[in-house]
Amino acid sequence: MGFHYRFGPGDLLRCRFAVSPRWETQEAVRVLRDPQRQAYHLPWLRRVRAAAAGLDLRPLWLLMPTAGHHPDFLSPPPLGPSVTMAEELARVRAADPGAAREEVRRSLACTPGALESAAGRRMLADPARTVRELADLTERAWEALVAPDWPRLRALLEADVLFHSRRLAAGGLEALFDGLHPDLRWHGESSTLAIERRTHHDRSLGGQGLLLMPSAFGWPEVVGGYDPPWQPTVVYPARGIGALWAAAPEPTPRALARLLGPVRADVLCALHEPASTTALAHRLRLAPSTVSAHLRVLRAAGLLISARHGHQVLYERTPLAIALTTGEPPPTP
Repeated sequence: MGFHYRFGPGDLLRCRFAVSPRWETQEAVRVLRDPQRQAYHLPWLRRVRAAAAGLDLRPLWLLMPTAGHHPDFLSPPPLGPSVTMAEELARVRAADPGAAREEVRRSLACTPGALESAAGRRMLADPARTVRELADLTERAWEALVAPDWPRLRALLEADVLFHSRRLAAGGLEALFDGLHPDLRWHGESSTLAIERRTHHDRSLGGQGLLLMPSAFGWPEVVGGYDPPWQPTVVYPARGIGALWAAAPEPTPRALARLLGPVRADVLCALHEPASTTALAHRLRLAPSTVSAHLRVLRAAGLLISARHGHQVLYERTPLAIALTTGEPPPTP
């Protein structure tokens, strides 16, 4: 039993990572009515309570059955590693009304009484209007619930992608998949990725490869999804969720502030995980230009390295910088 994704030779070359603000918005909406997930996001919930009360999210909730189909057109797999919400919403609004109606019908059928409800009948009567209204509601949910925290969320997700990309480079697909989630298993002899589930689903990737997406609001579940023609996708919990909503970082050591200067030391200490200039600026409440100038100096001094992820450049500390910020000696070569 379970989901089985069967890889051919071409699929091994087409595995990729992506980060999706649209997916995080969908899952944030789901968290608002799922008590089991809310424990991971209590600071966020307290902060968005008033904004959430001003949204009528019932049309989106109606298409989120406890078990069953969620319309793929509402969250199509991102085309690039780091897309914007505007790009993702444009794809939702471009959905074919006929195909959208069938997906809505399948989703409503998973919830007893939803197909016959007034809201369900209205959705099916005019699918073009339904696509438009659902996209508009998703945009409002993004602006109210997720956009204010997106720099922090994106930093977490991109750091996760960088971590697992290195696992892939060091140990191959087996090391990558076995490290994503306990429910995932890579069977090298049959080139199959399995997700433990009570239901059965078997899909050959057919040369499309596999899209891997970390998620903060999807924690702690791993989700396999998307029917043809969409690219097969596995969404897994991002690392570091425990510190996502931490109120404040540890104070910068005074000796380090005297050595580097207080702002530059703050920038270095804030890099407890890889992050972009924008994410650091948001975290430290500084201008991006100020953070960028300090990052250049720290990198030139050998305290940082950088790696590109999509349109973003992520910075992280070198062993020497880790020793300076934590007081622990760097590892001996």
